[in-house]
Amino acid sequence: MSKYIGIDIAKQTFDVYCSTMNNKHTFAQYQQNKTGFTKLVKEFGKDKTYVMEATGPYSMQLARFLYKQGIQVSVVNPLIIKRFSQMLLQRAKTDKKDAKVIHDYAKFSNVKLWSPPPKEIHEMNQIMTGLQLLHKQHNGSSNQLKAFTVSGIIDPVVKKALNSIVKKFEKEIKRLEDRLNEIIDLNYARTKALLTSINGIGVKAAAMLIATTNNFEKFENYKQLIAYIGLSPRIFESGTSVKGKGHICKMGNSNARKILYMCAWSAKRHNKNCMNFYNRLKEKGKPEKVIKVAIANKLLKIAFSVVKNDTIYDENYLSNRGIDCNGVTCDKMPN
Repeated sequence: MSKYIGIDIAKQTFDVYCSTMNNKHTFAQYQQNKTGFTKLVKEFGKDKTYVMEATGPYSMQLARFLYKQGIQVSVVNPLIIKRFSQMLLQRAKTDKKDAKVIHDYAKFSNVKLWSPPPKEIHEMNQIMTGLQLLHKQHNGSSNQLKAFTVSGIIDPVVKKALNSIVKKFEKEIKRLEDRLNEIIDLNYARTKALLTSINGIGVKAAAMLIATTNNFEKFENYKQLIAYIGLSPRIFESGTSVKGKGHICKMGNSNARKILYMCAWSAKRHNKNCMNFYNRLKEKGKPEKVIKVAIANKLLKIAFSVVKNDTIYDENYLSNRGIDCNGVTCDKMPN
């Protein structure tokens, strides 16, 4: 039997595929609950690597169960599985087919083993997702209230209801922000101090970076972090005739990109290195948006460096060779 088990996750069930030594196919389906998880392990054993797509809460429940059983688990980006399926020219799409595609991908690729993030990181990510939703709802209600008020005619009942809703959102936002700061101060105070020492990165951005990177333990170098967030430059060229316009590869966390883009606005005014960087690119005729993305990239590099080297950021630091090292000792910069 193959050492890999391909699993396609749905809301209520999940389909499983594994091949035997004689290349025979084994399909199974289980309920998306503890009973189904137990049956899965009983029938396929603990000596396999169980591979599934990252489908949010649906995959996390099974992944955590398997991990606690001491079983190897791999959680793969769904886009990778989709591209692999397209490469195989798959025409049909069913749960069974998807389970087999996941199995085949694992068989021919070097899948990385998964481990759950710490409880604090998981809670921080949930809080930040909740805050994002509350801010959106608060802005919608607040804008509607202003629109009614500007019109000159607003029903008193509607005004009272919207005012109550806006105040409730503000109260809940503050409660979640206080809880987020409490978690950071109890568990990641040093990382917060390092990140906020960088002019342009505030408490909100620091919290996002800590949660996104699992306190910077998730990545080995800053290039991986930049690619994960989706700020890597993407070049579109082929031969002598195709010269597409370059842009960033937006395959990562869109909210993280938004926060870092806002940080770039602040950094270009208050961070000496970023100000110089901005002026250099401006002199070369680069568009404003391109420069902001470049500054966001630079901030990520600096953030990765100060945390990995446990060094407070110093924007006036220059190496003995006179090279701008983003405020971090040159011989400690990541590769």
